[in-house]
Amino acid sequence: MMNIAQYLDSTYLKTPAQSGLSEEETLQKDKELAQEAIDNRIFAVMIRPDYVADIKKYIREKNSEVVVGTVIGFHEGTDSTQEKLTEAEKAIADGADELDFVINYNAYLRGDLNLVKEEFITCTALCLQHDKITKWIIEIAALTDDQIADITKHISGWAEENFDENQLSKIFVKSSTGFYKTEDGKPNGATFEGIGIMLGNAGKLPVKAAGGVRTPEDAEKMISLGVKRIGTSSALALIKNQSSEEGY
Repeated sequence: MMNIAQYLDSTYLKTPAQSGLSEEETLQKDKELAQEAIDNRIFAVMIRPDYVADIKKYIREKNSEVVVGTVIGFHEGTDSTQEKLTEAEKAIADGADELDFVINYNAYLRGDLNLVKEEFITCTALCLQHDKITKWIIEIAALTDDQIADITKHISGWAEENFDENQLSKIFVKSSTGFYKTEDGKPNGATFEGIGIMLGNAGKLPVKAAGGVRTPEDAEKMISLGVKRIGTSSALALIKNQSSEEGY
């Protein structure tokens, strides 16, 4: 069986209000997620910005190399570029290794490419200056196939025009937040078709499949297609060769 743990971003992104838990209970869940990643050699944990400092400290105290990732502009992506920069700067100061930004896909859909380009270049530059990985969530459930191809191609082009070739491996295109509300039971996360479109248009940029990967077979297929990372709230089930009914 393929070693999929090295591809996984083990994810918990519900706020206390969304989960009905307290701040303390949420932090405890994040610590349990981190310990699970440490024990099972899962590559990264992906958590909300408010908990980055505590979880980074926890992982360091365990002498572990598990990566700490967080989300910026989550989950709608409509924050201004300055708001995203401010949130990213704090996450970096708190010790985040990777930052997953929700691109302003609503601006893209209304044709404001200049806004999308500006936030991409500005926020990516910040991350690269601090030697951080950046991932751009395009929310494929909100887009048509043609739009998935187009926005992915734009991101790839902007990256190649503005950053050195040796930096491109640190700039991902990511499929989904897992929080987008779809109709008629349509998937709100990664699909093989959507990921295929992203891979076909991402150029030299790596692709992250997030949401909806619930079986080891699906994970292995995503990896065989060419994705470099998988975001999932079912990381432990996947590496233990089990299926999951989790929503993300």
